[in-house]
Amino acid sequence: MNRQRLLIVGLVAVAGAIVLALWLAPRLGHVDTLTGYVEGEPLYLASPVAGALTSVAVSRGQRVGAGQPLFVVDPDQAAAQLDQARAAAEAAEAQVADARKGGRPAELAVLEANIAAAEARAREAQAELRRVATLAETGVYAPARLDDARAAAEAARAQLAAARRQRDAAALGAREDLLRAAESRVREAQAQVAAAGARLDDLSPAAPGAARVEDVFYQEGEWVAANQPVLSLLPDDRVKIRFFAPQDTIQAYRPGRTVAFSCDGCPADLTAEITYVSPRPEFTPPVIYSREARDRLVYLVEARPSRLLNPGQPVDVRPLATERAR
Repeated sequence: MNRQRLLIVGLVAVAGAIVLALWLAPRLGHVDTLTGYVEGEPLYLASPVAGALTSVAVSRGQRVGAGQPLFVVDPDQAAAQLDQARAAAEAAEAQVADARKGGRPAELAVLEANIAAAEARAREAQAELRRVATLAETGVYAPARLDDARAAAEAARAQLAAARRQRDAAALGAREDLLRAAESRVREAQAQVAAAGARLDDLSPAAPGAARVEDVFYQEGEWVAANQPVLSLLPDDRVKIRFFAPQDTIQAYRPGRTVAFSCDGCPADLTAEITYVSPRPEFTPPVIYSREARDRLVYLVEARPSRLLNPGQPVDVRPLATERAR
């Protein structure tokens, strides 16, 4: 009977020790690793206008580099609009050039001929004036005839001056306000060329950086709606690891710090730079009723790994030591 009592007492003591150990373990034990996983944020590429998918230059799972073409959506209409905008810009530039250089050589030659004719008429009128003045002094011509000759000479000189000014105005080109208006039309046409080129580029996007093609949603020949993703990329700079740090050590995790981690089948000595620490904890019970409940608070931490990993892959992060205040 005593032996049975001793056995029962011993079992109760062992059970109590196990319960105590389980209760003290989260408080006294040291966490060797923080469990996390690799996550990737995909980038969805679409066309701003609807059209037939004329070509797909990549396939699912393929690696692409920055600037590599991905797909093309019916570029014919956009290409025609670009050609039209370029033609309008060339016409506007030609108008400005024509306005700046003034009259053409043939037109200036006509004006020079008009000047020569006006000079001849002015010389003839001046000679007639001298002849009439001489005869008027001798009484052959009446004073009225002299007045007529003098008026004719003045009119010839005025016609000569007008012809010269007309030649000078034609050589100057368009007025300043008209020239500025023509230059404004050139800038407007150039802006239309840039807009048409941008629309054409939107129909044939390129990879913004090194990435992996995560999925292709349409095939060549299919109709693609406007703003509907044609494919998704997984950029290298958008792959990160996510793990949860306990609240009592969260002060050690700051953007810019480096953590070491490992994963199955991965090389040794992997590191990641912390890029984000959540400002809010995640907590299983809705309210903190005790210190024991508070120990279950964790914070989300994100870090960019030093090498490319596969999303969804589990990782083990080595905890950072907490900096003690002096």
